[in-house]
Amino acid sequence: MAVAKGRDARFMRIAIKKTVEGIKDGQTPFGAAIVKDGKLICAAHNVVWDTMDITAHGEVNAIRIACRRLGTIDLSGCTIYSTCEPCPMCFSAIHWAKISRIVFGATIADAKSAGFRELEITNAQMKRMGKSKIKIKGGVLRSECLRLFALFRKHEGRKKLY
Repeated sequence: MAVAKGRDARFMRIAIKKTVEGIKDGQTPFGAAIVKDGKLICAAHNVVWDTMDITAHGEVNAIRIACRRLGTIDLSGCTIYSTCEPCPMCFSAIHWAKISRIVFGATIADAKSAGFRELEITNAQMKRMGKSKIKIKGGVLRSECLRLFALFRKHEGRKKLY
């Protein structure tokens, strides 16, 4: 697993903080932050229940916000910090937005173990199968990201998963 130091740890903690906000609002425990040139562009959490939009994952929401703020759909040079390894839908959106790097905490397997209906395909597998150039770094602040699942399970306002 990757050692969390410096910039990666700092921006992952922003994604974690945003995820905690989402959990408190009754959303699921997933969030993301997008950074370019060392500057935070945005942070977002999952709002699937709030919007009744199954595509409103933290990563997709962050991509939508970043595109609007930067005035482009080309997010080359950006890094996305995700509290959990992006699902196939989110990985595809990251690829199409040309985000250069993914940094994640918990894994797809961790999310599945926590009770989420994850497709069991890793970002590394998707990168290889799709011949993507995205750089991937996993395990950053993993234990802190895993605590988000426990916080979600304890939150009285949470929705039942499935």
